[in-house]
Amino acid sequence: MGLCFSSRSAPHSSSSFNKPQFSGSASTDSKNVGFSATTSSAGKSQFTEIASGSIDDGEGSLPLASSYSPNGQILERPNLKVFSFSDLRSATKSFKADTLLGEGGFGKVYKGWLDEKTLTPAKAGSGMVVAIKKLNSESTQGFREWQSEVNFLGRLSHPNLVKLLGYCWDDDELLLVYEFMPKGSLENHLFRRNPNIEPLSWNTRLKIAIGAARGLAFLHTSEKQVIYRDFKASNILLDGNYNAKISDFGLAKFGPSGGESHVTTRVMGTYGYAAPEYIATGHLYVKSDVYGFGVVLLEMLTSMRALDTKRPTGQQNLVEWVKPCLSSKKKLKTIMDAKIEGQYSQKAALQAAQLTLKCLEPDPKQRPSMKDVLETLESIEVIHEKSKDSKNRISNPTYHQPVRHRIVRV
Repeated sequence: MGLCFSSRSAPHSSSSFNKPQFSGSASTDSKNVGFSATTSSAGKSQFTEIASGSIDDGEGSLPLASSYSPNGQILERPNLKVFSFSDLRSATKSFKADTLLGEGGFGKVYKGWLDEKTLTPAKAGSGMVVAIKKLNSESTQGFREWQSEVNFLGRLSHPNLVKLLGYCWDDDELLLVYEFMPKGSLENHLFRRNPNIEPLSWNTRLKIAIGAARGLAFLHTSEKQVIYRDFKASNILLDGNYNAKISDFGLAKFGPSGGESHVTTRVMGTYGYAAPEYIATGHLYVKSDVYGFGVVLLEMLTSMRALDTKRPTGQQNLVEWVKPCLSSKKKLKTIMDAKIEGQYSQKAALQAAQLTLKCLEPDPKQRPSMKDVLETLESIEVIHEKSKDSKNRISNPTYHQPVRHRIVRV
């Protein structure tokens, strides 16, 4: 999972949540939810979801007007269902151990079943499968990250972002309900030794990288730039067809405004993936995400973790260890994952390594944008297809190459 860090001095506990007293009403029988919140104490509510569509996380709000890109959009208002705790308890068989999917810094994630139309609890094995994330009351990430998930994923819609269906805030119980991703995380496929899981092929790794790049590019080019801030293999989830979707927006933050190049914030993230300028200064750039993407690309090429204390001294930090190998054809062969040997052309592997090297530039200004990263990955995919077509022509003289039109989608 990586070693997480932050500059906070103390963990949140359930007793630290100050739930506002809401006025108005909230509908729980529909996916479209809107309510106004006021607090009995002075100041703004910690969690405000306004029917007009502006959601504030204390650091700014997503713009009211709907923003659109060819495959994604910022919704004018959240499209989320408010679940009761009893509904989610029923959907997970009382959070039974056999429904547990995984556990992280936020808490535990369970498999649940809901009626596809009404989103009410369904019998196990029927209806729609969902993933339900339940906050651990001892979590160091706590309320603000639960709130950030609702604020961002409640409004952002894109094929390469995990879909948030709804949330629950019932006394001290905080839960989030997502679409279910049957293939699990990229981390599991790259690093977990499971004889039942086939190693990811070169083609599949490239497909996953392109999908994740589309998701990040959408965030970076939206009307109000979003910096994801915690890009890593465990946060890339895979659907049944290995389409990548970015999950966990607990650390997401709005990008700089007013001509600024960066935002200054407390340092939070995961060692091994966080950009060096962010760790050193607290200055967060849009291209800080690009560095994290480069680390994940390196993990996909090598099937080695970004940080592994079990490796010998001098090899524990993957970037520091193998970065010198990325610009050399000979050295590159020594670090490529042996499980995908013979599945890629030397040209494609070298271009992927060179792209990784650019993403890992120490100076954020020298890194490519995610749109440029996406275009490069798609051109690498074309190289592989041409190589495959060439082999088919040699083995089958009557083979005709299909006409392809290259379109870059964000």
